[in-house]
Amino acid sequence: MPQRVAVVTGGNRGIGFEICRQLATRGVYVVLTSRSAAQGKAACDKLAAQGLPMGFYKLDVTSARSIEALALFIKKKFGRVDILVNNAGIMIDPHGARLADSDLKTVRATLETNTLAPLALIQAVLPLMRKCKYGRIVNLSSGLGQLTEMAGGTPAYRISKTALNAVTRIAAAEARGSNILVNAACPGWVRTDMGGPNAPLTVEQGADTAVWLATLPDGGPTGGYFRDRKPIAW
Repeated sequence: MPQRVAVVTGGNRGIGFEICRQLATRGVYVVLTSRSAAQGKAACDKLAAQGLPMGFYKLDVTSARSIEALALFIKKKFGRVDILVNNAGIMIDPHGARLADSDLKTVRATLETNTLAPLALIQAVLPLMRKCKYGRIVNLSSGLGQLTEMAGGTPAYRISKTALNAVTRIAAAEARGSNILVNAACPGWVRTDMGGPNAPLTVEQGADTAVWLATLPDGGPTGGYFRDRKPIAW
């Protein structure tokens, strides 16, 4: 069987970096992407120095041209892409932000990165996945996007993750029967730049469910939402 190829967005730090590391230790060739060439290349070099199968690609997930160029690069270099992990995300709501007075510019910018970018990347990789009759797509969501537990605060971030969950469900439904499994992962509250130093989970713990979903066997779950490898409510 050819070596699996994964694309991970926002792989230069935090959960994304750890997802890259864990996938590569499983023998997957990982294309680590990030908006910053310097940070992304440094992260990639750090993992490659450990003998892990890695490559770096500079990607602006909010740029259609950048996504198209990535898809062309993958097609020419590998002729396949087996795994897509949509990890890149932002939380730019001001402290104490409320829906009633939220700046729509903040909402639009958040949706561009957290929802529309994963959608565009899914569209970009699906042709190669369908050709190979194999695919694993993982969208990094958040408990803040759960409708069943929806509350106030951070409206732009919450809306973007709820919408990402919808993208997950729709993509999974349309891909059903093709051996392309599409799921959402909630990493929990993790000690990263976004999560802060007081979060209870390590990045290793935060990355585990996403890596599990990215390496599901044929016939595994699709259209699901998982935390700690267990289904959770939308």
